[in-house]
Amino acid sequence: MQHGVDARWYGLASVHELVDLSQVGFREYQFNIAKRIFAGHNTLVILPTGLGKTLIGILAIANVLSSGKKALVLAPTKPLAEQHHASLQQYLSIEKEKILLLTGSLGKSKRKELESFARVIIATPQTVANELKHANFDLSDFGIAVFDECHKAVGKYAYTYIADECDLKGVQMVGLTASPGSKREKIKALMNVLKIKQIEIRISTDPDVAKYVMPKYIHVVEVEKSQTINRIAAQIRPIAEDSLAKLRNMGLTQFRSFETMPKGRLIELGNMIGRIRADNFKFGALYQYVRLLNSIHAYDLLETQGLYAFSSYMDSLRAREKKGKAVQAFLDNPSVISAKRSCDEAIGQGEEHPKVFTLINILTQNKGKSAIVFVQYRSTIKMLVEKLTAFGFDARAFVGKKDGVTQAQQKQTIEEFREGKFKVLVSSSIGEEGLDIPSVDMVVFYEPIPSEIRNIQRKGRTGRLYSGEVYLLMAKSTKDQVYLMVSRQREKKMQEVVKSLQSGLAEKGREGPRQSTL
Repeated sequence: MQHGVDARWYGLASVHELVDLSQVGFREYQFNIAKRIFAGHNTLVILPTGLGKTLIGILAIANVLSSGKKALVLAPTKPLAEQHHASLQQYLSIEKEKILLLTGSLGKSKRKELESFARVIIATPQTVANELKHANFDLSDFGIAVFDECHKAVGKYAYTYIADECDLKGVQMVGLTASPGSKREKIKALMNVLKIKQIEIRISTDPDVAKYVMPKYIHVVEVEKSQTINRIAAQIRPIAEDSLAKLRNMGLTQFRSFETMPKGRLIELGNMIGRIRADNFKFGALYQYVRLLNSIHAYDLLETQGLYAFSSYMDSLRAREKKGKAVQAFLDNPSVISAKRSCDEAIGQGEEHPKVFTLINILTQNKGKSAIVFVQYRSTIKMLVEKLTAFGFDARAFVGKKDGVTQAQQKQTIEEFREGKFKVLVSSSIGEEGLDIPSVDMVVFYEPIPSEIRNIQRKGRTGRLYSGEVYLLMAKSTKDQVYLMVSRQREKKMQEVVKSLQSGLAEKGREGPRQSTL
């Protein structure tokens, strides 16, 4: 028996011999979920960020290792795979050399040698899928495959191919996620891919979880738009309204206001126009649709992001080498030219979206605390870092590889943030998942986002070891208000749908095996 281990862990058969449990306190929900996985059924584990999905995966792996089988761990990004590799080396009581991080940089012969020796293999799904397709990898000796961030296991993503191979070889599949989404069809598709037989979901208010959940204080901060933004928006609005009216007169949409038109309907409209056969009619419709898209995007950027984001978008349109007639006509519109000129003049005078100064006030009131500011657009990230730096904050941008940042630079930024060398990380969506970002004192949403998955991941960056603050900046009478409402509805719906599907699976289990309807 290990010294300093809570004796209740010994209820998990011989797993304690393979896992160093002296490093973790006993949590009943982790124990219960692990025990359910030990029954051998394919399991979907849904647990709020920061509540120890990784340990549950490690316990499940140890159970399989004790039976003599191997284990596979899949993570959607290389940094996250590296993080799992480090965790498994820390907690598993087996030779470190038998825990292999599989990468494409290894030569074929060396890879085969290491694979045959390893008992646990960690890799990205792309790496494993390629190995399987070229018959360089065999799942016959594996007893379990853990799919981290398993909500990605839909469509043509590599997870789906690996899941099919696991099913053929009888490998138990365990999916881990903070949120599988809110759409019943998508969750059922995920369950079909992983051949899920049981769901283990916990939310922050569940009795066996609540005492481990640190409080998160959510503050919705309403921000009034400035007169400058309203004046510039008034020059762009008629262009969008005109194009929408023309598309409505062509019988292509019933919407009368672009401001109430959901993004999904806008995409559907484009798909419908793409299917039109009559060339002249299609050309006219496409012209108005592109004009509508450009004007709506410019309008929303201005209202929810600010002057710099609007100006940067206009510059990017003008810089395009190939511009269609609709884009060129939009840029040449006198109202657009006037709006761009007014915007640049205001920027030159130090004006910006009132959100910027609201953010500065929040950070000033919480001086010395660590914060992640999540931002949707790269141009806004650039502007915010400059503004915050000018106001005396040590703020740094955290963006993806497509912005010219290497993985090594990303790691260095996160390491310095973890060490407290700077306090404010202004991050794109890359900070939501896939990297080992430490828990912070506070999270700020520069704008609400409609995705319940991303909302849960963002909020999960605070309130892990101690209470945390979440601020959502919402520009009044803009898309921000809509997105805030949508995200709340979707998060609630996700819990309802998963609980319903969980009950359905449990009922089938009581009735005995029959043809699945999922």
